[in-house]
Amino acid sequence: MEQTSAAARRAPDLRDLRADCGSCFGLCCAALPFTASADFAVDKAAGTPCGNLGEDFRCGIHDRLRGEGFTGCTVYDCFGAGQKVSQDTFGGQSWRAGGREHARRMFDVFPVVRQLHELLWYLTESLALPAARPVHADLRRALDETERLTRRTAEELAELDVAAHRQRVNALLLRVSDLMRAGAGRRQNRRGADLIGARLKGADLRKANLRGAYLIAADLTGADLRGADLIGADLRDTDLTDADLTGAFFLTQPQLNAARGTAGTRLPASVTRPGHWTS
Repeated sequence: MEQTSAAARRAPDLRDLRADCGSCFGLCCAALPFTASADFAVDKAAGTPCGNLGEDFRCGIHDRLRGEGFTGCTVYDCFGAGQKVSQDTFGGQSWRAGGREHARRMFDVFPVVRQLHELLWYLTESLALPAARPVHADLRRALDETERLTRRTAEELAELDVAAHRQRVNALLLRVSDLMRAGAGRRQNRRGADLIGARLKGADLRKANLRGAYLIAADLTGADLRGADLIGADLRDTDLTDADLTGAFFLTQPQLNAARGTAGTRLPASVTRPGHWTS
């Protein structure tokens, strides 16, 4: 049985797929695990609320997360899954108010809906790409199917084979990439490439296939990434100073938040300039 509210029936746009922490019960701060590292100051088990999470579901150190060693929190985004699970799937009842089993169900469902919302992001973006028009009908069907899945009950979502659904959608997104990158040439295929720490200052990466590429700490200062496919690329600590990413697609806010850039970095309209970037 699916949720049937008017908000749930309305097809999403990218504005629906951004986190609204004021409408969530701090699910990412409670449901997800993290390990003490450069990204997190302490260990935390899945299903255990972060020690910085207040009774009002607000972060007690939100304005100084980076200084306190919680950089990982500043780059995370749920694509709007937090408010969807909190307000729609569980009808506005928090995990604290519903008891232990209720909390467990919320924590199990949240990562599933987060994956579905990430797919909604890619599908919604694809429908706005004129070059992808030959597959717009297929994209619309996939988007509608994915949206229907997000409206399933908690029990149905917990049993959903989300990996199989991702695989089906990914096949369609690959077709979008081919259409967007037509004429790019073999030299621009760097799918899954190990480019950790690579010196790519000023590199011509127009229409490059960078799907799943490891660009951790790579120097892309002044690089031309116009029209590049960046789905799943690891941009942690990547230097995007003065790089041109206009027209790049399948770039998400969490990827960008993990990178470094400046006011001179040119971005596609689908993302916003991170507040911690230098001016």
